Amino acid sequence: MPPTDQKHCDLLLTGATVLTVDDHRTIHRPGAVAVTGNRIAAVGPQSEMASWRAEAVLDCTGQAVLPGLVDGHNHLYQALARGLGEGMSIVPWLCDFMWPYSIAVDGEDAVAAARLAAAEALRHGTTTVVDNHYAPTDLATTLAIADVIEQAGLRGAVARGIVGPRTEIAARRGQPEALFRYSAADEIAITREAMQHRPAGSRVEIWPAPLNLTYVDQDLVRRSVELAGELGTSWHAHCCEGKTDPQSYLDTYQARPVQWLAKAGLLDERATLAHAIWLDEAEFDAVAAAGARIAHNPTSNAYLASGTLPLAGLRARGVAVALGTDGPSCGHRQDLFEGMKQSIFAQRLATLDPAAMRAQDALDLATRDGARYAGIDAGVLEPGRLADLIVVDLDRPHLQPLHDVVSSLVYAARGTDVVATVVDGEIVQRHGHCLRVDEQSAVRQARERADRLLHRAGMTGLLR
Repeated sequence: MPPTDQKHCDLLLTGATVLTVDDHRTIHRPGAVAVTGNRIAAVGPQSEMASWRAEAVLDCTGQAVLPGLVDGHNHLYQALARGLGEGMSIVPWLCDFMWPYSIAVDGEDAVAAARLAAAEALRHGTTTVVDNHYAPTDLATTLAIADVIEQAGLRGAVARGIVGPRTEIAARRGQPEALFRYSAADEIAITREAMQHRPAGSRVEIWPAPLNLTYVDQDLVRRSVELAGELGTSWHAHCCEGKTDPQSYLDTYQARPVQWLAKAGLLDERATLAHAIWLDEAEFDAVAAAGARIAHNPTSNAYLASGTLPLAGLRARGVAVALGTDGPSCGHRQDLFEGMKQSIFAQRLATLDPAAMRAQDALDLATRDGARYAGIDAGVLEPGRLADLIVVDLDRPHLQPLHDVVSSLVYAARGTDVVATVVDGEIVQRHGHCLRVDEQSAVRQARERADRLLHRAGMTGLLR
């Protein structure tokens, strides 16, 4: 007869260095994690978990188990243009590269790109993604992108990019007419229908996303925020990524973007603002008071020389700040380990203070703070939380000798060191292979479509 004190679970990870990222930043060496269904059943030292038995056991000796990483801002559809757009700042990058690409991309292109990028993200330890999808944004493609993300094994949201009619600022910035495909009424109607197909609480939700606060019509921003409130989701927008954005808005509307949001009663706890580099202190206060959240994209901000988010002030105010990769053609890799490291270096260079940000701070951004940003019950390994977690091989030469596991993971680990990804209690990636995606087919389709797309967009001059 088996001992009566045995406890049963579906999945048991044993022998690991377990980084819980809980309130005390507890680390168990060695430790174990028990998963039942889609929730964590128990976490603790190996000695205290000896009575657990499971249908499946992962021996994680020599490995770290930590919460899955949250990507707070991405553009998966951009994967077919990876490596292009070199040496441009944000406005030329958009006008001369990304807008032509976005106009030419079709639904099948976007789905192929999203499938490839989703597989890459899972291989590198991302378990949740907020995908700001804005080309094309018809109902069928929007829902297909959400399907691809969920089928790959991720959770998250598709923030449907809303642009509406071409505004005065958009015209001044040189944004082509072809970007503005829908009336304001059609934008809201398509978004509403997509949200009804994938409502709040879905594994992959649909959110309204007025694409950029600088050039989307104010009334359309208002209607987008109201739609999120009505249907109970978050909303998403690019915010003050470029240095000239606040002044352009001030010249047109006599207010800065976040200042206007706050005065209009639109800055709320549902807001997720991407970048937010060029906010002033009053706007940071407003973000904190409203309970709004920010996605920090250190790699793409450096790539485009857009600037550095004043992170310390936001965190001191209690703002939930997540890390984002900002898409395969600006962040280039779906690798939040790179993002963690870059976030520290950016803060230290901006402040000339080596203590401005530390490894544990970066790990928090990618896990517990990212989950708070995304509105999911994950990001920490403790009983009752969603079972989204990753396993990282610590025995590789670039991670040894292992003196400080948090520092080693943040400064030395790479996404390719992730040997298992678990989402919703299911192993969806193991030893560098996504179990729900035919990766060879995804790569082949992406190559074929990228070649045709770049010719169709007239962008072959960027190739070499």
